[in-house]
Amino acid sequence: MPGTVGRVPSPSAPTPGAPAGPDATGSAAAAVLAHPWAGTALGAPEGWDPAVRAVVDLVLASPVPMALLYGEDLVLLYNDGYAELIGERHPAALGRPAAEVFADLWHDPAAGEVVTRVYRRGEPYLEREAVLPVDRHRAGPAEPAVFTRGYSPVRDSTGRIIGVLTVAAQTTQVTQQLQSLSDFAAALSGTLTLDDVARVTLRYCLRSFDADRVSFVVDEGSAWRMVRRVRGELLDEADERLPPLWRRMPADSAIPIVVTARSGVPSFVSDGQPLRDTAADRHDQKIRALASLPLRSTVIRGALTVGYQAAHPWSPAERALLAASAELVGQAAERARRFETQHGTAQLLQRSMLPEQLPDLPRLRIAARYDPGVDGNAAGGDFYDAFVLRTGALGVVLGDVAGHDVQAAARMGQVRAALRALALSDPRPDAVLGGLDRLVASLGTEGGTHELFVTVVFGVIEADRERITLASAGHPAPLIRRCPADGQPVAEYVEVPPAPPLGLGCRPRTVTVPFRPGDTLLLFSDGVVERRWQDLGAGLAGLRAAVTAASSGDPRALCAVASAAVPGTTEDDVAVLAVEHAVKPSRSASMEVPAEPTAPSRVRHWLTAQLTDWRVPEAVVGAAVLCTSELTTNALLHAGTAARVEIDLSAERLLVSVADSGTRGQVTRTQTDTLSSRGRGLGLIEELSDAWGTDPTVRGSTVWFEILIPAG
Repeated sequence: MPGTVGRVPSPSAPTPGAPAGPDATGSAAAAVLAHPWAGTALGAPEGWDPAVRAVVDLVLASPVPMALLYGEDLVLLYNDGYAELIGERHPAALGRPAAEVFADLWHDPAAGEVVTRVYRRGEPYLEREAVLPVDRHRAGPAEPAVFTRGYSPVRDSTGRIIGVLTVAAQTTQVTQQLQSLSDFAAALSGTLTLDDVARVTLRYCLRSFDADRVSFVVDEGSAWRMVRRVRGELLDEADERLPPLWRRMPADSAIPIVVTARSGVPSFVSDGQPLRDTAADRHDQKIRALASLPLRSTVIRGALTVGYQAAHPWSPAERALLAASAELVGQAAERARRFETQHGTAQLLQRSMLPEQLPDLPRLRIAARYDPGVDGNAAGGDFYDAFVLRTGALGVVLGDVAGHDVQAAARMGQVRAALRALALSDPRPDAVLGGLDRLVASLGTEGGTHELFVTVVFGVIEADRERITLASAGHPAPLIRRCPADGQPVAEYVEVPPAPPLGLGCRPRTVTVPFRPGDTLLLFSDGVVERRWQDLGAGLAGLRAAVTAASSGDPRALCAVASAAVPGTTEDDVAVLAVEHAVKPSRSASMEVPAEPTAPSRVRHWLTAQLTDWRVPEAVVGAAVLCTSELTTNALLHAGTAARVEIDLSAERLLVSVADSGTRGQVTRTQTDTLSSRGRGLGLIEELSDAWGTDPTVRGSTVWFEILIPAG
């Protein structure tokens, strides 16, 4: 029967059954050598056929998982790799029939049926991808391992089939990396900016390649900017949402990633010190293996590196996977560069047509906010303005030109400029909107269109007479938050006489209402209250409730409250203008902050001295100094330009804002070890302040917070 062998001894391997050497202690090979094979179908080792002994030698010497299934019962003999593969079934599996050892798997067509067919027919079989639910010594939930398995018939010296040799090469990592590459492509498809691309790329490469260091570089004019991640960095969810911290590199930098980006030629170092001459810190100095891949793109130059602290042979499969990853990153970076160019142009056009500074008046505090709609890549037609009239009163306006394109933004600029000119000539709201109606009608005729849809509300605030005169042309009614000295705040809409939008023969009428100290006027565009599939009345009610419940009537805080009052996303732009009639004149001060490492310390000293001089309560001073220091540090790190700190103190609250004028860069000699606290710092501001927010400005952005002053 198959399995009968001759009795020809061979000295080519240690004789199974003999004492194992010290090197084999505890291994599968030692167990094989010590196993009593005489009691199995395989027989005593000294009687093994030379062909069988050669197969056993091959199995025990191989680092790849291998096993010999011998005879009709397919008795198991295997090596260390196979022992690790079958886990807790070893060592009891040695010398036992495979059908008993793998009783739970044997009836699977990919298991027992395949082995039996190879044994009976003598036909080899290759399974390129097999998922084996084998036992593994791993913490956490076990994941099925993926293998390429081969089965070959084993013949004795006479040519008879006496068993099956199985070889299993684990391909789990390659399979997982291919799946991860698919996930990576999906994640990159949702990125809009280079910051997004960098964040996704660094996270993916660290995890998928199990790397110690990953970096990403792109060109920036005549120089480069690079961002990196190292294994073990502590980043929370808030950190992940913040912009990556880019480091500027000179055009002729010798760092490998820049060399690759400049030349377009990939490089692979398996063992050495590839970053020795350009190391920025100890993380770079420890890198021994480094792969550098250029980005394949027509509009952007860049590169991606993956590094290890131990020697690492770059297999052909791994090089191909890295090249595919760099290809995906290059495509995403190209899309992001185009988007940022278009987005920046649109936003610059939009914001350049809005007032860069609002009037600074002793009894009227003013703030505004503009947020683009869902498609932030387009310019919109919403606008606001506030200016002092020749009578000394304050003119305020908020309007909306239909459309989300450059033409809408250009028309918005025309309407805004014409309105200010008309108001400076004759400040009566009805006269201003009447003249503006004729202008819009003329623009429509000139452009050959009757679809020029413009709504606007214009008001004149006379603080000394404690009143507002308003007129509207098809625009949502303004909201006033009244705060009586002896009662609770309440918000109410002003009943402005209705009129059609401009250009349709608008004949607006005015209404005059009280505007006393403590009151705040809120003008807003329809993007604040309109939501798809929601009644407009619900949006208006939500806005009124949110403004009523606001912690104070401060205009900047109310702009933030109004922008987020109605849940859900809007496809329209959002514009808000708020004016507070202060109970008492506020005190204000400002400081220009240079982009230097010592700047946050200087801000802390200045702010402490200023607030102490103003006799602000000590608890408020401590919280304000801590929050301002954090905001100043963030502004300098993220923008890399000088910042401006402004403080405004009223009887009710302290308002602090930090404005920057850029979006890229770094502070000289910034220590990267301190950067993981950025997200937690913003959480600290939320905890210590009564309100805070971020406002885009004509150039850069402004982050502010408000702390209420305790009574007495």
